[in-house]
Amino acid sequence: MVAILPLRLEGAEVCRKGKRLLGPVDLTLSPRGFTAVMGPNGAGKTTLLRLMHGLERPSAGRIAWLVPEQKARAAQAFVFQTPVVLRRSVLDNVAYPLRLHGWARDAARALAADWLARVGLADAADRPATVLSGGERQKLALARALIRAPQILFLDEPCANLDGRSMREIEAILSAAHRDGTRIVMATHDLGQARRLAGEVLFLYRGRIHEAGPAAEFLAAPQTAEARAFIGGEIVE
Repeated sequence: MVAILPLRLEGAEVCRKGKRLLGPVDLTLSPRGFTAVMGPNGAGKTTLLRLMHGLERPSAGRIAWLVPEQKARAAQAFVFQTPVVLRRSVLDNVAYPLRLHGWARDAARALAADWLARVGLADAADRPATVLSGGERQKLALARALIRAPQILFLDEPCANLDGRSMREIEAILSAAHRDGTRIVMATHDLGQARRLAGEVLFLYRGRIHEAGPAAEFLAAPQTAEARAFIGGEIVE
């Protein structure tokens, strides 16, 4: 497998209808690690993830993978806050990315079954995906994202609105993926989750990276007034 990281953003901006939503951003994502992207609502967290993944195009600046963009796209995955599920069985939802890339049906379904067992959905394999609970849908989305062994996984608030048990199960899946070598970049508003999972934090404020550093240091002693207010549970505008 050809390495696609590091990923470099140089003066990257996203503008829409004359308004700058993000940037300029200068950032280098190393090949390994678990990054939590944090900040108040509207700070640009989702836009940054979408920009890095290629769902948004930069209005200015540049984004550069270690390989051509087409190859980089094939080695990454994105999990949305509200997962999209297809109108087919849970098993066939997870097998779908493999089928898109030319896998035979039986081989794709066999690996999908293995991934369902890993995320705790083996008993739901033949159920319609549309009847799954929120936590189950998020597990399905993670299995579907990880089945092709992406080098980097982007996640946008994957545990928002989930109960404690579902959150713990999702975090266990992410920890295992990280141990297996997947680079993870995750937007989260949950300070406890960042403390449990992340090695570094990017704190966004008004569309820019306002502070960045090791997660333990950031959470214990943020350097800027805005970050201190955010950590303290105050409203940050």
